[in-house]
Amino acid sequence: MSPTVIEKKKYTYEDYLKTPDDERYELIEGELLKIPTPFTKHQKISGELSFILNKFITENGIGELFHAPLDVYFDDKNVVQPDILFISKDRLNIIGEKNIQGAPDLVIEIISENTAYRDLIQKKKLYAKFGVKEYWIVIPGEELIEVYGLKDNTYILYKTYNKNDTLESPYLTNLKIGLKSIF
Repeated sequence: MSPTVIEKKKYTYEDYLKTPDDERYELIEGELLKIPTPFTKHQKISGELSFILNKFITENGIGELFHAPLDVYFDDKNVVQPDILFISKDRLNIIGEKNIQGAPDLVIEIISENTAYRDLIQKKKLYAKFGVKEYWIVIPGEELIEVYGLKDNTYILYKTYNKNDTLESPYLTNLKIGLKSIF
């Protein structure tokens, strides 16, 4: 007797749009995934990073910064809500009325215990596939930020920064963030 194979239902953007308004979801390779509510440390880090990045982006007139919840639509099977995302001035045309339609230039995900696999594996692969140029993974528990750059559709670790370092972005020239203020 052969083993029974149970096929998981593949969801689409149309299914995603039918999810309850009072809950957050992401769609990764056709799998519908609920997003848990972030903890306070996550929100503090997100707020600090958003404030510093928004100031830098505004002062330099280089684009637009957004933060969750906001849909990034890659295709009919992939819609995510990054914690923070940046779109450069020359690509503002991907900003739609209801969502971002294409790859942001920079995406930042802040890891929580419920999202570690999704952020470190699934979304990292997805962001590389769709051409996000720079990806930051913030690890609050270890007070680290890993900065990745895209090369040949794969992320290469640029550098890992700890609480005592000053982060420098390879993509956002002249951006420097003292991480003591973040953690």
